[in-house]
Amino acid sequence: MAVTPDSAAADGVTLADGVRSLLNDIFGTAITDIRLRQFTGGASRQVYAVEARNGSAVRAVLRRDPPGHGDAARMHAEAACLRAAGASGVPVPAVLADGATAPGIDAPYLLMELVDGESIPRKLQRDSAFEAVRPQLAEQLGYVAGLIHRTPLDTLRDLDDHDPLDTIEQIYRDLRDPRPAVEAGLRRLRENPPTTHPTALVHGDFRLGNFLIAPDGMRAVLDWELAHLGNPIEDLGWLCVRAWRFGASAPVGGLGDREQLLDGYERATGYRPSAAELHWWEAFGTLKWLVLSRFQANRYLSGEERSLELAAIGRRVCESEYDLLAVLDLLDESGTGSSSPSPTPTVHDRPDPTEILTLVSETLATDIGPALGPEQARARYLLRVCANLLGIAGRETAAGSAATDEVRSLLGALGCESEADLAERLRTGALEYTDTAVRQAMSTAVLARLRIANPRHLR
Repeated sequence: MAVTPDSAAADGVTLADGVRSLLNDIFGTAITDIRLRQFTGGASRQVYAVEARNGSAVRAVLRRDPPGHGDAARMHAEAACLRAAGASGVPVPAVLADGATAPGIDAPYLLMELVDGESIPRKLQRDSAFEAVRPQLAEQLGYVAGLIHRTPLDTLRDLDDHDPLDTIEQIYRDLRDPRPAVEAGLRRLRENPPTTHPTALVHGDFRLGNFLIAPDGMRAVLDWELAHLGNPIEDLGWLCVRAWRFGASAPVGGLGDREQLLDGYERATGYRPSAAELHWWEAFGTLKWLVLSRFQANRYLSGEERSLELAAIGRRVCESEYDLLAVLDLLDESGTGSSSPSPTPTVHDRPDPTEILTLVSETLATDIGPALGPEQARARYLLRVCANLLGIAGRETAAGSAATDEVRSLLGALGCESEADLAERLRTGALEYTDTAVRQAMSTAVLARLRIANPRHLR
């Protein structure tokens, strides 16, 4: 059983007891009235806010691996990155303690100071509290990225330094789900490699959601578990990936433009990346997110994990396929899209299945969801996922087979039996991804999926 603040491990020591002991050692004073609150949304780590007293208020954040599934070396590397980056001037939480385990914690852990600030992307993009600083944030993020990349590597030599394109291609191959857009992306990126740079510390997930920002600017860069050694421009490209704009239009996290980002980076490093190399890394980041989304969905599709969220991700992979074709200038939107078929006469009464699915989806989203209180944030989130999936089912039911028939016809004209067949021919070079008919077939398939999964994502 996983240990929580209110449940004891086998030796009777609770998680709260374990954190209290750490704080006693750190501050040299007795810690009282300790409270732990677990944050929601941690995909691989458990994260807790810690509030305690030792005569005055003590606030901290505990990150730990799930007990029984720890990676002590990875957690130690994250702590080393925080210490090295902090010493280099990067705004990060100070590390209070880290270790492979401790009584009550029972897993690799990292204890840090708690830093105030907002991390929710849409609040940063829209709330009036950030109106004054918002125009400066793209430049500030470029500057902070530059500080990260200037960090000395003396204590970080154990970090992974594998080629990122090789790594993401291997993950994709292991999924055994050939996709023409991915094959086109891999070929384009390998045919036009980016400018090389001296190896630097790369944050690995430098995007909105992993920053704490106050009304006057940056407070901290969080979540260093994917940090590695590599080409520093990877972080800048990742920040520009469309997925991390969260529906806003500005290319840098929905906050500003690329020139502002590069202004800040040049101020920190004295080097200004070219538009071409930033574009390469943005395309790589888009490909990476496509593959990682499909990897996450596979946890549900393979039967490994029964999860509504992971199932929903499976229907969002087409968003990244679309973004990848767009960023590589391979998207062909000349087709008009298949029209919905006329309703087939049926013995059943109305409402028909499409009308039922649409109505239930709308009711969940507009009537039931808003009635849930703030203490039911998780339930509200899952309800939105349910509404989205029902909407997808309704649109697919209404669309019929017209789009599938159209894609099959386009593939047949290329001599391909399926999208997997087209992907294989692109991989081997038997077909060229720049060919007009190939682009049309790739794009038509992706657009058909996207019109059902999330039509609002279309440009």
